[in-house]
Amino acid sequence: MFSGGIKAIMYLIDKKNNRLSKIEEKTFSELGFKEREHLQEWLANEPAVFGEDLLIIQKEFDGFADTRERLDLLALDKDGNLVIIENKLDDSGRDVTWQALKYASYCSSLSKEEIRVIFQDYLTRCGSGETAEEKLCEFYGKEYDEISLNKGTGQRIILVAAKFRKEVTSTVLWLMNYNIRIQCFRVTPYKKDDELFLDIEQIIPMKDTEDYVIKMAEKAQDDIMIENRLKSSDALRLEFWTALLKEMTKKSELFKNISPKKENWINAGSGISGVPFTFAISKAYARVELYIDTGDKAENKKLFDYLHQSKEAIETAFGEALTWERLDDKRASRICSGIDCNPYDRENWNFIISELTERMVRFEKALRDYLKKYKK
Repeated sequence: MFSGGIKAIMYLIDKKNNRLSKIEEKTFSELGFKEREHLQEWLANEPAVFGEDLLIIQKEFDGFADTRERLDLLALDKDGNLVIIENKLDDSGRDVTWQALKYASYCSSLSKEEIRVIFQDYLTRCGSGETAEEKLCEFYGKEYDEISLNKGTGQRIILVAAKFRKEVTSTVLWLMNYNIRIQCFRVTPYKKDDELFLDIEQIIPMKDTEDYVIKMAEKAQDDIMIENRLKSSDALRLEFWTALLKEMTKKSELFKNISPKKENWINAGSGISGVPFTFAISKAYARVELYIDTGDKAENKKLFDYLHQSKEAIETAFGEALTWERLDDKRASRICSGIDCNPYDRENWNFIISELTERMVRFEKALRDYLKKYKK
């Protein structure tokens, strides 16, 4: 088969004369084939056309609460996921994606026992004489108790049609960015004399790039989740600093003209450029600190050493021991005092804000004179 654009052309190889002869492409309507009577039966009896092992467990399934809608084929894959298969003949129609999504949502709540009952009903109607448990154990190669079905949001969708409208393919590609597992298969009938042929081709995602597309979709979803978490954290920090600054202004004018921000730290000047008094938070701590970074490593270490010479007196004035971090392998240095806590938990806010603001008042007072002397 040779492909030009999106239209496939089928050729018959004449080995004797070393020539190709074109096989005529047809529509299902021209050949008198119908959706349920023919296409659905072909797929139900040969699910391997989808390129994987699928177990068909129901046809024309309508066992949804409060609705009598019917999905064409219901299957299970080797990972225990339900696969909703929707078939259309010569045209996918505009609403097939929405229709399939509805069915997937309906099926998302089916329990293992409900799936067994659905499958058993199908086997009984087909007259196979087999039990659903036996077939499931055979398909998965496990004991029935070890089989897990329809976990979480693992439902999949397969759309089958001879032609897909742009509004359908556009929607499918967009849904894939949100980690919806959906595939489109184009089916094309051909005729050569009295012989009929059927070509089934996965067009979305293209088979050769399927793993890549799935990975990119998963990454896109991860990026969205991370971005949402970041936005949520930004809003939380902004609210936290607003509350903290309000309390701080009652105790000191050090942060009087400082506005709340989205970062996990907030600064006020100490009188020396690049050496601010800082409130800093993470999910593991909250602390007050003097962050020494004038832009010059030697100058930073010089100031740190100057203050460290008066360590005992400064800690006495502060009222407790401080953490002294010269950070020889880095440009900056730090002096700080913190508490182990999680400021991202609102229930801790009253304690944390009270503790931090009280510490900052003592911290600034203990260091104030030494910084003034050093500046002179």
